[in-house]
Amino acid sequence: MTLTLSAPTETAPDRLAGLPVAIIGAGPVGLAAAAHLSRRGLPFVVFEAGESAGSAIALWGHTRLFSPWRYVIDEAARGLLAAQGWTSPDPEVLPRGRDLVADYLEPLAATPQLAPHIRYSANVSAVSRQGMDRTRSTGRADAPFVLRVEQNGNVRDELARAVIDTSGTYRNPNGLLASGLDPVDLDALRPHLSHALPDVLGRDRARFAGRRTLVLGAGHSAANTLIALAGLARQQPGTEVVWGIRNAGPKRVYTGADDELQDRAALGDRVACLVAEGRITLLDSFEVDRVELAGGAVRVDGRRAGEPVSIETDVIVGATGFKPDLDMLREIRLALDDIVEAPSALAPLIDPNLHSCGTVPPHGVAELAQPEPNFFVAGMKSYGRAPTFLLLTGYEQVRSIADELAGDHAAARRVRLTLPETGVCSGGEGSACCSTPSTSAPARRPLQLLTVRPSRGGGC
Repeated sequence: MTLTLSAPTETAPDRLAGLPVAIIGAGPVGLAAAAHLSRRGLPFVVFEAGESAGSAIALWGHTRLFSPWRYVIDEAARGLLAAQGWTSPDPEVLPRGRDLVADYLEPLAATPQLAPHIRYSANVSAVSRQGMDRTRSTGRADAPFVLRVEQNGNVRDELARAVIDTSGTYRNPNGLLASGLDPVDLDALRPHLSHALPDVLGRDRARFAGRRTLVLGAGHSAANTLIALAGLARQQPGTEVVWGIRNAGPKRVYTGADDELQDRAALGDRVACLVAEGRITLLDSFEVDRVELAGGAVRVDGRRAGEPVSIETDVIVGATGFKPDLDMLREIRLALDDIVEAPSALAPLIDPNLHSCGTVPPHGVAELAQPEPNFFVAGMKSYGRAPTFLLLTGYEQVRSIADELAGDHAAARRVRLTLPETGVCSGGEGSACCSTPSTSAPARRPLQLLTVRPSRGGGC
């Protein structure tokens, strides 16, 4: 008699079983992602580099959004808040950044569904796969993600089944020079440089009062700063405002009457008026090549319409836009557009070189998918270097991603979203006046080679 023994077939253990979805960033889109995952019963963990939810927004909390509350609250997040007796703000009121944090993000982060899963002061410095750098392929999709997390002086590696990177871009501004680089002697210049959206009329007032400020950038961050500086100039003699843009005109700020976000249109109208009155000196077609110290001020050398031009200023506000931090993702396989650094399928929909009107079609997991399985970049970071991001877009992105991770692939691809038209195609040179002129402050030193648009007299 022959006895044959057979061992049962071994199956490889599921290395992803029980692991959470890792969300990087506890801003509006990161917390919306958490709310959608919670609704679907999927485990998650949120890593927030700041000490509280919305820490990046708190840096520009004095600034009023041009989107009313009805455009800045996620639907799944609203459900979690309502269960806690939360009262929604007036949907037509425009919140400031600090209102968005205090009245929405902090209560949302404190809900019992989210609070136990958020880790603050937890900076994710790198993302990879367990046992695999980006060059290894066999079994890659079955390997857990590894997130290197720095928290309270300790560094550890955390595992996850999927990653949603909503870390944003505000802390990673573009360079000041037209080349995209920072000035050579950046450290020595820092006392004269300001990040986008400084609190001109509040905590940062002393930096700008009675001084000349050059604002670089042609977006809405620049517009907000210009309006605040013009207001300071009315109060503080000697305060001067210069606006440098690379384009021949500020088309992206002067959105026009067909912008469905009327407060955004009004922002452009107001800047146009201040330029027309001579309160803001517009330096268009201006490309900055060099910034260096010049005594107690800063000398800016560049070209205007190809001709050399130099000016002196006391402070430079860099409102030149933002870019994604990709260093943390060097071991992740990414397919990014080589111009705007957005996901390849999304980039053609948002590239400002292709779309002057700024209106973006709805999109979700299909456009955000990467060669790295179950890795997604969402929110402002998904736009790379492109502007005009709206929170509703990010909310629909993470709703779609959550459905994908829950296995409902059909729902993930049913993207429905109605966004307000931007109206950026329209010009604003003939916009209505914003204010009554006050006495002009005396010039402290000549500003040569700049063209000041003629004043219209007693009003716009």
